[in-house]
Amino acid sequence: MSFSRRNFLIATGVAAASSSVLTACSSGDSSSNTGSTGKQEAATAKATVVKIGTAEDSKGPAPEVSGAKKGGKVSLLNDDDFSHLDPQRIYYAWNSLAAIVISRTLTGYKIGDDNSMTLVGDLATDVGTMKDGGKTWSFTLKDGIKWEDGSDVTVDDVRHGFERAFATFITEGAVYVQQWLTGSSDFRKSYSGPFTGKHLKSIETSGKTITFHLSEARPDFNYVVAMHSYAPTPVKKDTQQNYDKKPVSNGPYKIKSHVTDKSMVLVRNESWDPATDPIRNAYPDEFDFTFGIEQLTAIDRLLADSGPDQYAVSWRTIPNERIAKATTQAKDRVFEGLGNGVSVYWINTTRITDKKVREAIIKAWPTAAIRQLQGGTHRGDYATGFMSPLVAGYESQDVWGKLKNPAGDPAAAKKILEEAGKTGAKVVYAYQNDPVQAKIKVVVEQALKKAGFEVVTKPVDSTTWYDETGKIGNPFDIYWGGWGSDWPTGFSVFQPCFDSKVIADGGQNYSHLKDPAVDAAIKAATAEPDQTKANKMWGALDKQVTETASFVPDVYMKRIYLHGSKLGNVKMDPNFDGCMLYKLYVKS
Repeated sequence: MSFSRRNFLIATGVAAASSSVLTACSSGDSSSNTGSTGKQEAATAKATVVKIGTAEDSKGPAPEVSGAKKGGKVSLLNDDDFSHLDPQRIYYAWNSLAAIVISRTLTGYKIGDDNSMTLVGDLATDVGTMKDGGKTWSFTLKDGIKWEDGSDVTVDDVRHGFERAFATFITEGAVYVQQWLTGSSDFRKSYSGPFTGKHLKSIETSGKTITFHLSEARPDFNYVVAMHSYAPTPVKKDTQQNYDKKPVSNGPYKIKSHVTDKSMVLVRNESWDPATDPIRNAYPDEFDFTFGIEQLTAIDRLLADSGPDQYAVSWRTIPNERIAKATTQAKDRVFEGLGNGVSVYWINTTRITDKKVREAIIKAWPTAAIRQLQGGTHRGDYATGFMSPLVAGYESQDVWGKLKNPAGDPAAAKKILEEAGKTGAKVVYAYQNDPVQAKIKVVVEQALKKAGFEVVTKPVDSTTWYDETGKIGNPFDIYWGGWGSDWPTGFSVFQPCFDSKVIADGGQNYSHLKDPAVDAAIKAATAEPDQTKANKMWGALDKQVTETASFVPDVYMKRIYLHGSKLGNVKMDPNFDGCMLYKLYVKS
């Protein structure tokens, strides 16, 4: 996810990108031969494993990285400063990449060498105790967790992090828990925050245990509290609006200095005890962020690999114009893989009510040519549904045969239109008004015309893209969109995008799908208290929503980065689509 994961994907979705070391298989358009053969085979994306850990899994320290050693300084080359570091104001993936070494949460994800993810207790002794089918959750804090000044992290601090999320100056963070604690989307009418001296009645504390009483069953609540929006804030150190300038650390690093839009330095937090932390290693002594460095400049410096830049990492993805050079001249220093997001082309079901017409669009769609225009295999693996392989319960499926024929099949699409008596159907394709999207518009228009459609194309300014496509009454039939889960279960994938109750101007059900069977499946999976069963239900729902023909699957998006030669074990955090600071080390 605000610049949430969702919005992060929106902002970067039209550029080639990539991340971690999740090496999913893909093929079919690595050369320019993408548009006409029609029979290119593409391997399925490789799913990661998301497990729910035990109390034993939640114990520290984190497993050591083979060959790693402590010491040294790492440079991060950024174009922009972090928009927020106050945990309650964090909902943007890039902010979380820094926050994860500063602000620990009740739960978190232990990332394995095989890229598996295990939900574990971070501040908590385990992943929580659920009662009442998921309406009541309790977490007990570990011993020995300190703030950077050596004081204990208490349940009062944990409660304060949740309660201050209600304050009027907190306008950027997630709002899920606030709604569940009050039973209202307008949650500030029920509670305005802790600064008036009042606590939420729906949160109880006793000793080292905090208990949440939710208005609805949330069996995956222990995933939700891994979000940095719900990290603790020390009651005695809370400077309210000014807390964003220098939040207090309970993680392995603390902020030494931060000059807005220029630089930030993180140094070791000596009060952090690795014995309490099952997630983070902390090998470098220091992280130096420099802001205001353009992407191309940063990548060119890293390609030169000279002097201090041998100890540097690109904080943004490699631009298209440098991907070929980086992957040939510095391929041992490139790290890429699947990110959290999925790219699709929405089909407006309000305007195109005939499912056969929507199926024809999907059959004709030139996915291979589109991917090639955006970086080829580095853009992502061919998507077959809406659920990312990084989300628990993902199962490979290919309703529309996109893996066998990613180039699209206008002839088959034309036959569908003819059988439906809809030859010559008019479709309006909206596209962002930039050079890459203008090229994509041409291949889309050609494919749909070959299939027998009358095609009208409409450019839309990128700054108003979501204002325009987010309107229920928008005048478009097909338009691009990107999405990423806020936590790796199916609720934050499907409920915002396919639940008919959330169709509204500015909402995220961009296809305006109203399908009672889909609504019922979302409701059932949401309420299922057994997360193993729920994950299977979400996986089945992925196929179900794909069969509605309400979107064209595009790619499971990738991110691609570059680092200097003096750094080891540089990987991407699959939850935040960027460099995992807490696993890398300085070689010499």
